[in-house]
Amino acid sequence: MPTPQFILDLREHIGHDPLWLSGITAVVVEDDRILLNRRSDTGRWALLHGIVEPGEQPADTVVREVREETGVTVRPERITSVLSLPAFACANGDRVQYLDIAFRCRPLAGEAVVNDDESLAVAWWPLDALPPLTRNDTLLLEKALADGPAPWFALG
Repeated sequence: MPTPQFILDLREHIGHDPLWLSGITAVVVEDDRILLNRRSDTGRWALLHGIVEPGEQPADTVVREVREETGVTVRPERITSVLSLPAFACANGDRVQYLDIAFRCRPLAGEAVVNDDESLAVAWWPLDALPPLTRNDTLLLEKALADGPAPWFALG
């Protein structure tokens, strides 16, 4: 995943020290299918994720990231979860942790294609035949598919 310039600028000052970032997850649902990408950095199938740029609204980030990664234009329908994801170290040693805001989205236009270098593949998957997903993506998907308008969040 290409690192946004504002993060590269921060890294010049803080090196590999932990960096707290705002992220989004897009759970794009159409009928009984979900849009996933096979990430170029891990080779795994995943929900669509992105980093909120300075001054950008999270819902705008969702629309931008899905279009950039898949060529599909979406409309965010609702926030489905807010969660602090586990901290981790990137391959280059940078330490990071995300506050993730997940949105359930509906596709409006476009064909699902590999649209940038962040994905090896992009595909619609039937909900009853999903590829293996990370534990975090499984949780975020479960919360996005749950009935009810209120977002889920974890308490201590």
